[in-house]
Amino acid sequence: MAPMLRLYNTLTGAKDLFAPIDAGNVRMYACGPTVYDAAHIGNARPIIVFDLLFRLLRHLYGPAHVTYARNVTDVDDKINARAAERGITIRELTDGTLAQFHRDIRDLGVLMPEDVNRPGEPPRFIEPRATDHIREMCRMIEGLVAAGHAYVAADHVLFDVPSMPDYGRLSKRPLDEMEAGARVEVAPYKRSPLDFVLWKPSKPGEPSWDSPAGIAAPGRPGWHIECSAMSAKHLGETFDIHAGGIDLIFPHHENEVAQSRCCFGTPVMANWWLHNGFLQVEGEKMSKSLGNFITIRDVLRDWPGEVVRLNMLKTHYRQPIDWTLRGLEEASRMLERWYGAVGDAAPAAEAPPSVLEPLLDDLNTAAALAEIHRLDDPARLKAGANLLGLLGQTASARAEASVEAAGIDVARVEGLIAERKAARAAKDWAASDRARDALAAMGVAVKDNKDGTTTWSVAR
Repeated sequence: MAPMLRLYNTLTGAKDLFAPIDAGNVRMYACGPTVYDAAHIGNARPIIVFDLLFRLLRHLYGPAHVTYARNVTDVDDKINARAAERGITIRELTDGTLAQFHRDIRDLGVLMPEDVNRPGEPPRFIEPRATDHIREMCRMIEGLVAAGHAYVAADHVLFDVPSMPDYGRLSKRPLDEMEAGARVEVAPYKRSPLDFVLWKPSKPGEPSWDSPAGIAAPGRPGWHIECSAMSAKHLGETFDIHAGGIDLIFPHHENEVAQSRCCFGTPVMANWWLHNGFLQVEGEKMSKSLGNFITIRDVLRDWPGEVVRLNMLKTHYRQPIDWTLRGLEEASRMLERWYGAVGDAAPAAEAPPSVLEPLLDDLNTAAALAEIHRLDDPARLKAGANLLGLLGQTASARAEASVEAAGIDVARVEGLIAERKAARAAKDWAASDRARDALAAMGVAVKDNKDGTTTWSVAR
């Protein structure tokens, strides 16, 4: 029986029952990072949300029947400028930035290609880089020019938007309104204000490649053509799901649709388009000028990655999220309760239906988390949380990691706890308080249990 998964589709404007083109190979693409600087916490939202969707699809269709491509943009104006500032090549810049990005998102519990792909089997998680796909982009551009959907002007190649009658279908924007809004500082070589760049000449000192079929100056591809070429190569001319942030619907995703459909002659590029909502910080838009610009690494210095992931999943992915200290504290307390409840229990063989069902309803993570709260069986609780990429450690391993990270002297802690216990038995409250204060100074929280035992943990 086919899974009853419903996903909100930006293309149709409705929550549609998901039906893959081929249930033997469900294909999904997500727009990944532009690697010129450290990723901010807003960048983490689509990475976490669509990691959850990837996990859910693997659960429903089987790990061998889902292919996920998440691209890396490793050439653009910001990358060129940053590399020039540092006096290094764009590859040196992007390799270093991408490595940091990988460390950050791994800490957030995000699956990586090495977690999924198996030797001797087709890769199920692909992370294509733009600079490795210049040839594919050139072929698409050549095809668009030959079909009359693109033209050469002033050493650029541009997509001819009026050549596509239903341009704007994804973003639901009428063509005349878009044209009116685009008539600001229009490049004189454009036939229409909406026409966008497929190829652009490089400035002196910038990286460049030979243009498609030699029809323009040496340079580099435009941003939009990158995703069209990479998704077509790895997932096919039409695939199941294309995902990204809501800010990408127009112009990026609209332009991807135009390029792909006009090049391949297909009615759609992807059948489902999913978009996550915006993120703000403490009620305000994140901005360097406001001093609230937070990178993923900044957050991870103060909070475990699981806390960050859970805090992100508490809000439905299509809704705006307000990133607050209070929310992180609440997520931390939730995890502490869950880890305390599951102990070192192994997860159940299957995720509880009560947790799975809300996820089948357009990834309703808030409802799924509420169901996890209601579970009283440790194995089922852990299995439900695991489905969301949470409770990945045993309680013992987590405690040991916290102690190691804090640099705490375990023998000293155990000695102080013994001193405190003896003092309390002798009703020497002053000595008990001294031991308690010494433990607190070390960053240790002590809990006296109902069965007479005393446990401790690293305090935040």
